[in-house]
Amino acid sequence: MALIVALVVIPNGKFRVTGRHHKHHGHHHHHHIKINKTYDGGFVQRNGTHFTLNGKPHYVNGFNSYWLMYLASDSNTTSSKVTSIFQEASQHGLNVARTWAFSDGGDRALQISPGSYDENVFRGLDFVVSEAGKYGVKLILSLVNNWNDFGGKNRYVRWARDQGQNVSNDDDFFTHPVVKQYYKDNVKIVLTRNNTFTGLAYKDDPAIFAWELINEPRCQSDYSGKSFQDWVSEMATYVKSIDSNHLLEVGLEGFYGESMPEKKQFNPGFQVGTDFISNNQVSEIDFGTIHLYPDQWISSSDEAVQDAFVDSWVQAHIQDSNDVIGKPILVSEFGKSSKLPEYSVEKRDSYFQKLYNIIYNSASSGGSCAGGLFWQFMIEGIDNLRDGYEVIFEESPSTTNVISQQYKKMSNLD
Repeated sequence: MALIVALVVIPNGKFRVTGRHHKHHGHHHHHHIKINKTYDGGFVQRNGTHFTLNGKPHYVNGFNSYWLMYLASDSNTTSSKVTSIFQEASQHGLNVARTWAFSDGGDRALQISPGSYDENVFRGLDFVVSEAGKYGVKLILSLVNNWNDFGGKNRYVRWARDQGQNVSNDDDFFTHPVVKQYYKDNVKIVLTRNNTFTGLAYKDDPAIFAWELINEPRCQSDYSGKSFQDWVSEMATYVKSIDSNHLLEVGLEGFYGESMPEKKQFNPGFQVGTDFISNNQVSEIDFGTIHLYPDQWISSSDEAVQDAFVDSWVQAHIQDSNDVIGKPILVSEFGKSSKLPEYSVEKRDSYFQKLYNIIYNSASSGGSCAGGLFWQFMIEGIDNLRDGYEVIFEESPSTTNVISQQYKKMSNLD
């Protein structure tokens, strides 16, 4: 066993030297590196409107990198990029990463067809979970997509149709018993997966912050909200029956629905069959999420109107999380696209700063908003994944500084 000496960032920004042992598992040739971090030992828990870790308040300064499993399952060259992501993230005080724990059908699929998995891709996900744990970054893992990228609910419905089931549209995902069973079967496989690097089942691994039922769910076939509400209740109960260690959230963008119609004034002019209030009131759901894309949702509005929307959207949801729902909330996606005509790095920086200030003001006054996760964090050398929203620290020292400053402010709240 070789002893490797590594520098580990601890929350107050100082360094300490720690030993890492290579452990060799005979049946395959993966190395298992474990760092014992006193500050990172436990599961994140919820106490009322707050997160706690090891009995202390816990705040989130996070990012989205949806493609981590995709990269990790490719080859040694790209899996080293996954390591670099977590290294850079932890060096800049980013402590939570949100990523896809799904890839259904199609290229580099995790689930090739119902009940059939690609072990190589699963080992990619194992690697992501293992590396995150090693660098003290906790993961929000999403279990299926609303959209067709990486399969989505469309793929599940097509699988059922291929089996001769009578399904008519993608929203049958939420109601058809066969499709719901496919989803549950997949959830069980993922949650009980034994990580080939750590030997831990995912459901027992504190490197995971939370599970997410579905990324950005929409159920336009039922604006009453009942179809989706029933699905959340059923699936949240199912997830918790397998894994009571981890927090759970829905994956919502935050649209208000029929349970409190007066709140629909805060929506960007449309609703999607989900309901921020009632969906998050399901007892097995631990915290709320909102996404924020005024450039897509109200793209025809000018900047002043978009700015005002941002303020009212975030504040309304924080208020409701405080007073109505009584659970924490994360701004789990926000970003500024460089493909917009009026884009500048300065504008992105001030947008991030504005959101970080709202988050900090809530957290520091004992409110429900515990953090934000920008879309999306990247490093150099994976240019094919650029979407205009990417933040690359080497390219944008000013944005990096805004993100690091937020970590310093939030960590002083502990």
